[in-house]
Amino acid sequence: MIGIVAHSEKAAAAGVVGIMTEGLRNAGIPFLLESATAPLAGSQNGLDLPDLAAECELLVVLGGDGTILRVVHRLGDILPALFGINIGSLGFLTCVGPTEVGLAIQSLRDRDYVLSNRPLLDVHLQRPSGEIRTFRALNDAVVSRGERSELVKIAVSIDGTLLTEYNADGLIVATPTGSTAYSLSAGGPILTPDSGGLVVTPICPHVLTNRSMVVSDTAKVEISLSAQTREAVLTVDGQETAEMVPGDVLHLSQSASALPLAMLPGRSFSEVLRQKLKWSGSNI
Repeated sequence: MIGIVAHSEKAAAAGVVGIMTEGLRNAGIPFLLESATAPLAGSQNGLDLPDLAAECELLVVLGGDGTILRVVHRLGDILPALFGINIGSLGFLTCVGPTEVGLAIQSLRDRDYVLSNRPLLDVHLQRPSGEIRTFRALNDAVVSRGERSELVKIAVSIDGTLLTEYNADGLIVATPTGSTAYSLSAGGPILTPDSGGLVVTPICPHVLTNRSMVVSDTAKVEISLSAQTREAVLTVDGQETAEMVPGDVLHLSQSASALPLAMLPGRSFSEVLRQKLKWSGSNI
């Protein structure tokens, strides 16, 4: 069974949902609709996202990268494969573009797609009281100054050994998938999805020798605030936030879970980079 989830507020969503549902019916592919998506298809029979995920082996997500991130954060422990159709502004995580719905339906009918298992990031925010808040990221966890004008001082340890104390606007810890998101904008390297590793990238560091670095995918990263920093903001995939204060410890490590992300065969990560980042060959 296939589930359909759309970013219902996008202007193009209703039209693409209509084409998608008609094409699936004509191809004889059974499908279910998410509750906010159902009205776009003229139906009232929609399921909440966790219930939809429990019923389906694959979810077709109509939107951009942000839509896929929102879906991941609403899924809970059930992680069906995601097949993204880009109707947003950016589509590193999507499989096809808005004019390729016919190709998407053909791929779903023939099961002509490959699953790229994307590692997730476990994020545990531990309070001095012993309280622990738990998050899971597909892209990244960011500790930042939020709306405050002062820089934040952030101590980072790798596998129990102090790396350094950053004096910066913030710090990003990204997965290979997230290496093409905020970390890239902050000057971090691009990792291929299957490369392993985590990227630790400071945001506008005061010390110019502080640079982004790649650590092992088995590394345990710990982040804490110096006593001089009154508070900071933890943001996970741009979807969930929490306040950090001195005494809190943020523990980050690669999750045992991975997200199966559908990709079309023949469309390599290199090709995606060329298209999305508008790279071209030299004219020299």
